[in-house]
Amino acid sequence: VKINGRVSALLELGSGFNPKYTGRNNVILNGLLLGLSRKEILNRFEEIEDFADIGDSLDRPVRTYSSGMIMRLAFAVQILCKPDILIVDEALSVGDFFFQQKCWGHISDLCKKGMTLLFVSHDLGAVRSICNRGIHLKKGEKHFEGPATSAIASYISEKNNAIEPE
Repeated sequence: VKINGRVSALLELGSGFNPKYTGRNNVILNGLLLGLSRKEILNRFEEIEDFADIGDSLDRPVRTYSSGMIMRLAFAVQILCKPDILIVDEALSVGDFFFQQKCWGHISDLCKKGMTLLFVSHDLGAVRSICNRGIHLKKGEKHFEGPATSAIASYISEKNNAIEPE
């Protein structure tokens, strides 16, 4: 794998968040971990706060957040750090419908501007609508690589073949 640019990842909800810290402090901590300067984080803070849209909860410890609130804050930090590559592993399956749509719209806009999205999911509809290429893995090995619709067909075919008739 060759990486060229800043990588952000939403792999597990709240990974990198300290549950004892407030959301505000976690935004700063995560921004620093992503390689941003404190000044860059503070310049983007209002945008992150607006995108997450969790109100006064930003000043409460993250351990008091629902999974949807954690996802909102994690997504806002990762995406608004302007990654060149964004890795999303099923993280957007939580949260309310409207926030999910807001996230996908933002991801789509960034992809149009050249960001690379590595999307890991079993949600075939999401893969079909978001991805133009796909890789079907079988036991950790690449089983198929090509157009997303063909990768989906490969996955479905494998699952159909795994069902043994009685």
